[in-house]
Amino acid sequence: MLLTQFMGRKSIVAIITLMSAALIGIIMIQLYWIQESVDRNTESFNSRVYLILGNVQEKIQSKSTGPKEAYEYFKKSNQNELKSPLTKEIDSLFSEYSLSEYSLYDRQRLRFELRANHSSIRPSVLLESIDPQELQKIIEEEMADQDIDAPYDFGVFSSELKDFIIVNGVYTATIGETENMSTVDTEMNKSLYTSPYQIQLFASEFDKPGYLKISFLNRTRWLWSSVMPSLISSIVFTGLILFCFSYTIYVILRQKKVSEMKTDFINNMTHEFKTPIATISLAADSINSPSISSNPDKVKRFSNIIKEENNRMLSQVEKVLQMAVLDKRDFSLNLTEVDIHSIILQAAEHARLQLESKNGIITTELEAEVSKIKGDETHISNIIHNLLDNAIKYTPESPKINISTSNKSNGIVINVSDNGIGMTNDARKQIFDKFYRVHTGNIHDVKGFGLGLSYVKAIVTAHNGRIEVQSELGKGSKFIVYLPYENR
Repeated sequence: MLLTQFMGRKSIVAIITLMSAALIGIIMIQLYWIQESVDRNTESFNSRVYLILGNVQEKIQSKSTGPKEAYEYFKKSNQNELKSPLTKEIDSLFSEYSLSEYSLYDRQRLRFELRANHSSIRPSVLLESIDPQELQKIIEEEMADQDIDAPYDFGVFSSELKDFIIVNGVYTATIGETENMSTVDTEMNKSLYTSPYQIQLFASEFDKPGYLKISFLNRTRWLWSSVMPSLISSIVFTGLILFCFSYTIYVILRQKKVSEMKTDFINNMTHEFKTPIATISLAADSINSPSISSNPDKVKRFSNIIKEENNRMLSQVEKVLQMAVLDKRDFSLNLTEVDIHSIILQAAEHARLQLESKNGIITTELEAEVSKIKGDETHISNIIHNLLDNAIKYTPESPKINISTSNKSNGIVINVSDNGIGMTNDARKQIFDKFYRVHTGNIHDVKGFGLGLSYVKAIVTAHNGRIEVQSELGKGSKFIVYLPYENR
């Protein structure tokens, strides 16, 4: 409250702007670091995948290109052809020595000769020699070593067949046929074709038989899952900051409004008390005048003025004290049988006297068949008087006020309507707040503290009733009060 008293509208706007900028800055920084974390994870992921491909390539080639395996691939690729001199040389080489007796030089020479003879060995033979299950096992081991558990597909692509011959540990193309016999799922096939993760198998300066490819359909989701704890934490704490920021702004604006209303209340109270005090002072000075004090009639007249003005001040003080009691909920209703119609007629008669000076009228339509309820007669009477006073105050010219009653849902409905200045939707929402007064433009003769309707709302609620207002700017207002027969 103290803060809002020393802060102007510009100061509040400046603080809100700075707090908003700070909050946006925090959010942007959080997003930046989260994106940086994802980018670093992506780079690390790519490095580990290429390392896996390199390790798999090395293991596959070491298992598939030894002297015996090379000889078997050679014979397999030439099984329907006449034996060439190279075939005889290789046959004699393998029959003359056991595998263990081959020197490193012999093994490399044999491997080179087999790969160099394009007319005798098809490049795809080396790929077809790969054991799919062995390949799958090697990839699984390498994935585990690199701590990658993202779902993946892998395949061996043949440059000769223009298709995958192995996908996910299963042969998918018929060996030796050139037509595409692939049974790979369309989406999987597309993913493998476009995957950036690939490495050549059995490549030499003469040919490139094919590639080993790995694709990750949910790579992005997997990468984001690694930062999900940080992301969730950032969202939660940013949400808390946003909530506190919003609540702080709400409190500041509300306190500013309350401060303004209380300032208006003090100004109104000063004005309300200043007039009767001045009148009492003038009347007292008049009584003390020798020309007046010798005239009993004039003394009596000025004494009555003093009494009336004193009662007026007491009435205003009583309203403030009543609201203080209502705020503390430190009051009890004196429940008796109350005739609503009787109270309305008395209040209407009192209001009629006030309307004479404004050339106004008041009408009643008391149509409720059951008009008696259990309630506090004094407080209910104050409800009716306050509603009528409000209608008179906010109808500057020729007031036309109507009070009607009807029965509804085990209770009585009281309607008080006028042809006054009406109110906006925003004013209608705040009309029952303490100290709130509808702005009257250039009209400055509307007196009061802004406590009347707040008091009405509190008393109606205490009787377990309801109150609402219907209003249109420039066309008047209608207050609808519902009071049950029994206060339960």
